[in-house]
Amino acid sequence: MKSIGSLAVGAGFFFVTLAMFVQGFLPAMIPESRSKLVSRAVRTDVGDVKWVRYDASDYTPLERVGRGVYIREGCWYCHSQYVRPVTGEDLRWGPVSEAGEYAFDLPHLLSTRRIGPDLTRVGLKYGDDWHYAHHWDPRLVVPDSIMPSFKWLYTRVRLPLRKTDAGPALTPSDELKKYFTMKPETSIPLYPNAEGVTFVPPPANGQWPLDGTPVVDLKGFGDKPPSLERVTLVFPTQELVGLVRYIQKLGTNRGAWREVFEPQTVGVSVMNIPRSQDFLSLGREVYQARCVGCHGKEGDGNGLAATFLSPRPRNFTLGVFKFRTTPSGSLPTDGDLYRTVTRGVRWTAMPTWHELPDKERLAVVTYVKTFSSRWKDEQPEPAATINDPPKATAELVTRGKDLYRKAKCFQCHGDGGKGDGVSAPDLTDDHKFPIRPADFTRGQFKGGSTVRDVFRTMTLGLDGSPMPSFADSMSEEERWAISYYVLSLSAWKDPLTGDILNLPAAARAALNSPDVVADHPRFALDPARPDRLAGEKAKPRTLYPGIRE
Repeated sequence: MKSIGSLAVGAGFFFVTLAMFVQGFLPAMIPESRSKLVSRAVRTDVGDVKWVRYDASDYTPLERVGRGVYIREGCWYCHSQYVRPVTGEDLRWGPVSEAGEYAFDLPHLLSTRRIGPDLTRVGLKYGDDWHYAHHWDPRLVVPDSIMPSFKWLYTRVRLPLRKTDAGPALTPSDELKKYFTMKPETSIPLYPNAEGVTFVPPPANGQWPLDGTPVVDLKGFGDKPPSLERVTLVFPTQELVGLVRYIQKLGTNRGAWREVFEPQTVGVSVMNIPRSQDFLSLGREVYQARCVGCHGKEGDGNGLAATFLSPRPRNFTLGVFKFRTTPSGSLPTDGDLYRTVTRGVRWTAMPTWHELPDKERLAVVTYVKTFSSRWKDEQPEPAATINDPPKATAELVTRGKDLYRKAKCFQCHGDGGKGDGVSAPDLTDDHKFPIRPADFTRGQFKGGSTVRDVFRTMTLGLDGSPMPSFADSMSEEERWAISYYVLSLSAWKDPLTGDILNLPAAARAALNSPDVVADHPRFALDPARPDRLAGEKAKPRTLYPGIRE
């Protein structure tokens, strides 16, 4: 018996040692495990999106704070961070994960459970404000979510309101001085929801106070404001600011991959969705399960999450939409609405819904149209004809730069396209809510990021916003030139930070060339060998001996 016991102990020790060797030591010997290189999608000078091998970047100090919170709060219990090359995961989440993405992840948070969605590619899928609403109460933005709320990551200040001639106002309090400088000449509008919850967006660095005086604003409710005697001001802590920054970082080492992610780049304008009772019933169910938290039960944009969101959720009762293929002032086509539901609106709280079945997306478009009488009284005008774009050239981009100045685009969008023009702080939409101009350097175009999308916006304008149509004031050739220039403002830049990537001139020239396709991560250009893809696609890379990608 002793010999059998000794044999069992020896066998157990052997297999444990073997497992540690195979799973612990051998992976560390693979070259890719020590590499920071990943395949990154980048915008070129002429507006194309191509793939290049580039070093992943480390987390900032604030992002590391957020990563610590993510671990401490057990977010990784339910959310994985790994896109596997099986069962079409790349069609759901985005490009398959690469080893270099995890160069700065110790401990790894790959996880295997997906009680919640995978977060590998969640960065920039939503705006920051969506995440603040989501952590306050997940049901506000995902009504069927089972995620717990994380209200302990906020500071709450309960304050009474006093009546004034200008409307309800906050009662002065020493607590307010911790979060606002109370500078009288600068107003900071706050928009309570119907329950009095009032989100206060944090400063860029996450450090309070904000420079100004808080002002309660109820204009979002029109002529039916809620009767509030008190409000609860909700301030995100620096830990939560860090957590949101960390979440926004996830997946962005792969660059502008969303711009070429086919499931999200649908472009349909001519479509007539049947208005049947079955479709309306299904659309109502989808709306209540997905949309009501932001857009409200009545479709007026006054969902309980609206206090967190900027820009405000669309008020469907008005029948005014920004993203259309129809002329300015017209209703959009069914295809326009379907495209927005599928693509989402980048860098806002409106996410991409490409994962929903087609039938549900079509049905919710039908239901959204019931909120406004315009759909009964009017028909969308025919979609505008947009011709094929001219060939992209450096000369066309240079002409676009001159026209950008001539058309005074810089007054709103800034000289460098950062959305920081002299008029930017004073811009409002048709309902007098503050509206921020697009930051072209991030490549986060709300209506789509191809040159045709930008041209469409230049031609048709964005109804309800300060962005006009330039169809009458500029020729078609001039609009194409500006569109190419606008795209070039995000060339070679990180979509998260707007920082310029450190790519050699030879690599940039190669990627600018139409002869270098580089249209898939497998065919990413290696900056050390910029001529590798000239004329034909490269062969698949050997990741390590015997195993090809």
